[in-house]
Amino acid sequence: MNQATTRPDPHRNTVLAMLLVVYVFNFVDRQILSILAAPIQADLDLDDAQMGMLGGLAFALLYSTMAVPLAALADRTSRSWVITVSLAAWSLFTALCGLAQGFWHIFLARLGVGIGEAGGVAPSYALIGDYFPSERRATALSVYSLGIPLGSGLGVLLGGYIAATVDWRTAFFAVGLLGVAIVPLFKLLVRDKARPAAAVGAPEAPTLSETAGVLARKKSFWFLAFGAAMSSMLGYGIAFWLPSLLMRSFGFDLVQASQFFGALLLIGGVAGVMAGGLLADRLGGRDRAFYSWLPGVGFFLGAPLFAAGISSGDARLAFVLFLLPQALSYVWLGPVLSAVQHLVVPGARAMASALFLLINNLIGLGGGIYALGAMSTALTPVYGEEALRYSMLYALGLYAVAAVLMAMAGPALRKDWVAE
Repeated sequence: MNQATTRPDPHRNTVLAMLLVVYVFNFVDRQILSILAAPIQADLDLDDAQMGMLGGLAFALLYSTMAVPLAALADRTSRSWVITVSLAAWSLFTALCGLAQGFWHIFLARLGVGIGEAGGVAPSYALIGDYFPSERRATALSVYSLGIPLGSGLGVLLGGYIAATVDWRTAFFAVGLLGVAIVPLFKLLVRDKARPAAAVGAPEAPTLSETAGVLARKKSFWFLAFGAAMSSMLGYGIAFWLPSLLMRSFGFDLVQASQFFGALLLIGGVAGVMAGGLLADRLGGRDRAFYSWLPGVGFFLGAPLFAAGISSGDARLAFVLFLLPQALSYVWLGPVLSAVQHLVVPGARAMASALFLLINNLIGLGGGIYALGAMSTALTPVYGEEALRYSMLYALGLYAVAAVLMAMAGPALRKDWVAE
């Protein structure tokens, strides 16, 4: 590798900052639905299973599948342009959610949000891989992944405040139009980096089928993808339904629930994301297995702590009990996303990320939110208003499965790693 490819790019921190801003909007637009669930259900007469479809399947169906061709397009054309167009699209569809008059109206608008956001994440991972060297990549991806707790927290806080002071439709209009407003600034400041493969005369980026074939032969990819998917079923499910649990079982109003959950996301989430990336870059340099072992430990410790918080009858105690597992639930992001980047050559990073996200989001996001909502509906005749609490408790077993899969991924990573 020549020196030009290893010299730090002074523009890289600006690129990372803008990608983070876009990712914050990505999760504001996703998470706002959770805090608005109660007023939407009341206004449109929806049950928990239907709300679970809106939060999970309606979004994840096209978000997961469209990410693959859009990532292939980004790898072979311009990653920054694909992100720019995607940001504009998902922001417009978020605003359209505010016009919904029934279940199918908002379902179709959420499909549109999913299509738009499909082009945002995998190309962003690849751009970060282009701008940051291997030994800094888990930390850089963790900084980018701060968009998840920051965006989720802001979505909950802003959505709750706007819905309580105006209405839920105005909340969708506001966050959607704000996203559209930053599109020109993003395109002005973020550009594609000349790729190392081109500098040494290497062939074009691998095709989708070639990249899929490489990953399919690597055990570590399957363990990482399905381990993350199991954890995401629970993580997305809790993130979506916790505000509703706070209102039903703890007696919170909309603003109180948004403040409680928003603080959890901003404090616990930020700490967990950054700890995962920093520890992975430090420990992973000694043994690459730590890129999956760290998340596995987080899942193993997080399950009983979540159970204690969900079972608690006191709101202040519940906040303390939720804080640590909330952090542990985010530890996996930097290590696992960085590991996936190292399973392929640089020119295939966006496609590899998209194939990972296809599995993670289709199962985790598409299944988790709906499964917890459907289980709550099924348990209502038995537990009444407490059905959602028991639905979450039963789902905690998914973290045990995730921990085992991450433990199995460690030895395989040592063998499958592609050195730069």
